[in-house]
Amino acid sequence: MSTLQEIEKAIDKLPRGEVYELGAWLDQRLNGDWDTQIENDVKDGRLDAIAEEALREHRAGKTKNFPDREE
Repeated sequence: MSTLQEIEKAIDKLPRGEVYELGAWLDQRLNGDWDTQIENDVKDGRLDAIAEEALREHRAGKTKNFPDREE
């Protein structure tokens, strides 16, 4: 199976339970990839400007609590 189209056709032939298992596996894989990317971005300083901007806005009183949550 080397193409996405071949994989999609193979998935169409799977029993429903195995499709759900595959979906759960893909969710875990994508979440892990996302976590790794965020960790790398933090380590490399790619989020520093965004964090500083958020802190400036918070210090300037431009933020608010999430609904139903009081500090």
